[in-house]
Amino acid sequence: MPNTAPSTLGKDGALRLEFTIIGLGIVALVMIFQPLLLPLFSVGCALVVVAALANNLLPLAEPQTPVRRVVTAALVIALIFTTALLLAIVAAYLYGVAFLEPPDPSTSLRPPRPPFWQHPFVWGLVAVEIALIAVVRMRTRGR
Repeated sequence: MPNTAPSTLGKDGALRLEFTIIGLGIVALVMIFQPLLLPLFSVGCALVVVAALANNLLPLAEPQTPVRRVVTAALVIALIFTTALLLAIVAAYLYGVAFLEPPDPSTSLRPPRPPFWQHPFVWGLVAVEIALIAVVRMRTRGR
């Protein structure tokens, strides 16, 4: 008969999760404050946001916490991040529409850019958002 007990974090697993989250923040800060490479600074800036979001998992880094709960919390955090990113893109676009004058097309050297909703990055974010919503709903359906 298969074991149906939910898998939980052991003492070592909880400690490893905690050290990974804290270590991620330290690595991000080192990358930001290193004076040599600008691309490393850019990666550090993105990583500090990821580390800040991952800090929300620290209360779950305790022994006997179900792994399913940790994974679900990580998925919800990713869902909140993608939602905030999409809202920021839309807000920046609306700010430009409301407060900026469009350049005169006859004097511009660059071709006109398509609106934000036609960019593949935005559609990729929307696809990730939909996938995360579906996965979180499937994982929390029984509750």
